[in-house]
Amino acid sequence: MIEKRRPGQEAVEKKGWVRSYKWLLLRRISQLAILGIFLAGPLLGLWLIRGTLSASEVLGFLPMTDPLIMFQSLAAGHSPASSALVGALVVIVLYALLGGGVFCAWVCPVNLVTDTAAWLNRRMGMKKVLQLSKKTRYGFMGAILILSAVSGTIVYEWLNPVTMLQRGLLFGMGMGWIFILAIFAFDAFLLRRAWCGHLCPMGAMYSLLSFVALLRIKAAGRGQCTDCGDCFAVCPEPQVIRPALKGDAQSSPFILAKNCLNCGRCIDICPHNVFRFSRRI
Repeated sequence: MIEKRRPGQEAVEKKGWVRSYKWLLLRRISQLAILGIFLAGPLLGLWLIRGTLSASEVLGFLPMTDPLIMFQSLAAGHSPASSALVGALVVIVLYALLGGGVFCAWVCPVNLVTDTAAWLNRRMGMKKVLQLSKKTRYGFMGAILILSAVSGTIVYEWLNPVTMLQRGLLFGMGMGWIFILAIFAFDAFLLRRAWCGHLCPMGAMYSLLSFVALLRIKAAGRGQCTDCGDCFAVCPEPQVIRPALKGDAQSSPFILAKNCLNCGRCIDICPHNVFRFSRRI
């Protein structure tokens, strides 16, 4: 019996284990380091950042505000402080340049949960049980803004798993574990990337910032592609790869889709070095 080749096996054989997981390892270091910096204040008294990923202050002077929080606040009829408005502008400019998906892949702690669920889904060979449109999360985001306007409150913070996970690590998760485990089970057994790719309104908001992003993944060596399919197997949003990889000579080799996370897994997994990070300009 011929043993089935796992995605990435050829890359490990040709490039070595470290180069085949380089960007994934850097992402994990980034996610854990950012989470650690937030926790260092209340746990160690080292206040480099105060607040949460929804609203924070860096080094005592630089505000950062999640755009979805800001738009909910405006929809609810609140008058945000000038620092909150500046913080939202800082975040919008930052992720407009880097690509909104960078928040999801390199910063968001919930990504650790959903990536683990996706790995389990692949290992078990689970077929998707549920069908959801990629546009569902944009409808969810719109519904949250409408509910904020009707209720006069910032609705999403009641069930935001990002802040729920951050605060839970400090004060105990309580009922929050049920929501986090539900996200894990949903992604692992019903639909891969069900939460991040189909439902998360924060991810929807950040994806809208990706249209002008300067940092992009480029299929610079697409002529070397052997159609092994490994990049499609591990990419969180595999539909974004094809236009850049399989386009004609006149098409852009850049992955320009707003749903690309700039996670770098296609770079890691490719044994022929087809992909790399690049600037659009």
